[in-house]
Amino acid sequence: MGKMPVKAVNMKDDYLELGFAKLDISRKRRIGFDETVFCSGKTKEQLLQIFSAFQENSCNALGTRCSREQYEFVRNAMPEVHYDTTSKILSLRNRKPQALAGKIAICCAGTADLPIAEEAATVAEFQGATVEKFFDIGVAGLHRLLSKIEQIRRANVVIAIAGMEGSLAGILAGLVQAPVIAVPTSVGYGASLQGIVPLLSMINSCAEGISVVNIDNGFGAAIQACRILKQIAHH
Repeated sequence: MGKMPVKAVNMKDDYLELGFAKLDISRKRRIGFDETVFCSGKTKEQLLQIFSAFQENSCNALGTRCSREQYEFVRNAMPEVHYDTTSKILSLRNRKPQALAGKIAICCAGTADLPIAEEAATVAEFQGATVEKFFDIGVAGLHRLLSKIEQIRRANVVIAIAGMEGSLAGILAGLVQAPVIAVPTSVGYGASLQGIVPLLSMINSCAEGISVVNIDNGFGAAIQACRILKQIAHH
């Protein structure tokens, strides 16, 4: 199958008009990050047209929450794209990112949180960050966390990912000096309310210095962490 032609109607103020979408091809210049596409809810054809436009404009691009079906359709026309099955991230790289100073520690409470943890890791690494992963260190076995705490303390930013009651973020914030970005996940039994309980727990944590992103938003946590690393380089 050949590439779908990009039906660009107009270029205005550094965005590319596709009719059904306006691609922000100047975002890298404004904020330091290329545009990321939320793939869920888009048709395969729309996604192919979007990524084809990014390719023709030599942009790097990410697609989050990409289904296997969407990926295979796009890759059939664009072998340049890559896909991570755990994080469900589609990526297109036309240029190597500048390496960011410092390091991000990505900590998740349980194996069930891995898709969100890998989303954060994949996004951060795509932006040029150095990432160290600490998986399955939840509070049900606190000794597992404590055995890794000295390594975690060497990071410049900590991302704490947890479902259930979401207590991992508060514990980490009481043990490290780095900023802690908390990601509540929808993992848990009925009364965890699909992530509402860990979200509220993280927002109300007694441990100071925690910022909280939306439920299952590993992407948002990674970009926030990369913004912090960029400031390290400036100073």
